[in-house]
Amino acid sequence: MNKQIAVIKGDGIGPEIVDEALRVLDRIGEKYGHQFTYTYVDAGGCAIDKYGEPLPEESVQKCLASDSVLLGAVGGPKWDALDGAMRPERALLGIRSRLGLFSNIRPSKLFAPLASACPLKQEIVNQGLDLVIVRELIGGAYFGKRETLMTEGGKTSYDTMIYSEKEVERIVRVAFDMARKRRGKVTSVDKANVLESSRLWREVAHRVAAEYPDVEFADMLVDNTAMQLVRNPSQFDVIVTENMFGDILSDEASMITGSIGMIPSSSLGEGTRGMYEPIHGSAPDIAGQNKANPIATILSVAMMLKYSFDMEAESADIENAVEAVLREGYRTGDIMDEGGVLLGCREMGDKIISKL
Repeated sequence: MNKQIAVIKGDGIGPEIVDEALRVLDRIGEKYGHQFTYTYVDAGGCAIDKYGEPLPEESVQKCLASDSVLLGAVGGPKWDALDGAMRPERALLGIRSRLGLFSNIRPSKLFAPLASACPLKQEIVNQGLDLVIVRELIGGAYFGKRETLMTEGGKTSYDTMIYSEKEVERIVRVAFDMARKRRGKVTSVDKANVLESSRLWREVAHRVAAEYPDVEFADMLVDNTAMQLVRNPSQFDVIVTENMFGDILSDEASMITGSIGMIPSSSLGEGTRGMYEPIHGSAPDIAGQNKANPIATILSVAMMLKYSFDMEAESADIENAVEAVLREGYRTGDIMDEGGVLLGCREMGDKIISKL
């Protein structure tokens, strides 16, 4: 099978971690007889430096012409002083919008060899942690009308959280379909006691839930969800929520697994093309030092093979290789524990490839 992949290495540690993920893809291609062709795309801070904008139209067209997109990370303090529309992060919002990627899938799973890295009490860890957060990606406050204006009190700013029934319904269906392939439970997260958009969210979620009688369903307010994630994360299977709540909760869920350096994500639309990326940032403080953890990016590639290319065996092969390396005690600095063997970014890639 031949697949065309748009590759956005991005900023900071992005080039390092993406290089390791591509090496893993190449090994999978050799082993299973696939050919992966890479088209390199500029987006984020590097695109600002080169073209004066975070997401040139040429970059968008390259992504649209691909079977899927692999992203490293964008941003850094170098560009922090830029206006909102010119910040590197706007490239992510732009790609999601232009490619119609409305659902973000973030699994949070605690690998058994990393149990000691989990900050929760042992009795909580023993109950297990394996959940998925399904986040609506191109609506809500991040895409609603916004403005800063002058009033008697000085500058005044607002952001509008807006959702239509269609937007809510399609993301909630993604969650229910996923739950049917997992443990059969969906928790819809909102702030219906305060926000009008959340009251619409809850109404639509209940309507969709009625079509899935085989899936257990519950509502939960976002503040309670934040507490329950550290109190009893094993109660969750699939969490579905709006854009901003999902952004916050998915980072919390990732940290209780031990490190955000371990968590991949996928952004999908109506078709099979998606954008796959680690959830962590560009970590400019360690860029170019061979200290980054490439595992989240490598696992993002595994998600690409599974969700966009229908390569279940190949995806499982990568996941098993990662777990085997962790079980043997190999670690990067962010997941280092007593008795572990410290590896650099490149060496961690070598170990994972050796298991394929």
